[in-house]
Amino acid sequence: MSKKSLNMKRRLASKRKQNRRIPVLATVRTHRRLVNNKFQRDWRRRKLRIKE
Repeated sequence: MSKKSLNMKRRLASKRKQNRRIPVLATVRTHRRLVNNKFQRDWRRRKLRIKE
């Protein structure tokens, strides 16, 4: 079993927060100039490459 350090947990939590879509309200406010989240990634296609 692997043990995650606190710093690694923080980094992973940060990346998890970044991985959600932008709110619909943001799309409405910007008149669809913002439609996607540039930080969003798929777990199969792009890996994080985080070092401990």
